[in-house]
Amino acid sequence: MAGGVVELVFHYLEKGVVLVLADMLSLITVSSCLFIKVPQINTIRKAKSSKGISIVGLCLELFSYTVMLSYNYTRDYEFLSYMEYPVLLLQEYALIYWAFKYQDLLGNRTQFFSIIYVIIATLIYLKLFPIIILTFLVPFCTPIGATSKVLQLMAILRTKDASSVSRTTWVLSAFTNMTRIYTVYVQSFDKMLLTNFFISTLLSASVFVAASIYKKPKKA
Repeated sequence: MAGGVVELVFHYLEKGVVLVLADMLSLITVSSCLFIKVPQINTIRKAKSSKGISIVGLCLELFSYTVMLSYNYTRDYEFLSYMEYPVLLLQEYALIYWAFKYQDLLGNRTQFFSIIYVIIATLIYLKLFPIIILTFLVPFCTPIGATSKVLQLMAILRTKDASSVSRTTWVLSAFTNMTRIYTVYVQSFDKMLLTNFFISTLLSASVFVAASIYKKPKKA
């Protein structure tokens, strides 16, 4: 059995260093997504403030994650190919809750839209939601994801206060997007995806830099 394992390892390594490295980076990227938003959630909870957090940006992120997860799920794709989206979505729910809480936005309007969201999500889970609508929405996820980052950057620059913004979350975002540039380049060279990840890396890095500049020192 040990000999069989060694043989499999050598067979795998025959792919070449470039592709093996791409697989390793993909694994690191997915692993990072398991806790990428946790530092941001903890920062808001500890500060008891979500000042400098873009609410619109969070909602756009929620839309993007929901559409991508729903599309993959309704298409019956292998779970491993989109496993990061359910994890990101669960973290996004928690992040939105705490951000809304400290900006006093947990009112009737938010509750109404939450009920609508749950109804649509249930229809998708039961595969009763029209797939054609999801297919139409998928191409919009790339610009929407970029817009959410731009809005977050603008929120920091406008308030000049990043005390509620987690630099760890944004540096991880920049890193995971940067690793995807490499994996896409060597595996498919999809120019649309490369452009998307390049822009996302640049914007996430910009948010990290802005947060570092406007991060207020903790009071003694």
